[in-house]
Amino acid sequence: QVQLVESGGGLVQPGGSLRLACKASIFALDYYYIAWFRQAPGKRREGVSCLSPWGSTTDYVDPQRGRFTISKDNAKSTVYLQMDSLRPEDTAIYSCAVGRLQCSQYENVYEYWGQGTRVTVSS
Repeated sequence: QVQLVESGGGLVQPGGSLRLACKASIFALDYYYIAWFRQAPGKRREGVSCLSPWGSTTDYVDPQRGRFTISKDNAKSTVYLQMDSLRPEDTAIYSCAVGRLQCSQYENVYEYWGQGTRVTVSS
């Protein structure tokens, strides 16, 4: 069983930045695909970004602008999501997930989920 705990959410003004963290109970993240998802009020959950075991990344939200950057610190068993140039439409609950199959925007690919952290972008 893998436990994931997110942190770093909060209120930020449009144009601002936040860095979310996802602390995993497992020692080695190298064997897992790690993703961030978000769910805005009244909308379905969507994939934001994914990190493969060998370090390649896939961005699902605004990939051309590169506003979201996923990274990990193996020594801390922690995955991060750096969010820049935030917009009101980025307001959502952000959750991390891990799995052993592949990076995907489909939730059922991932085996373990955190509870989420709320991000509100508002002036």
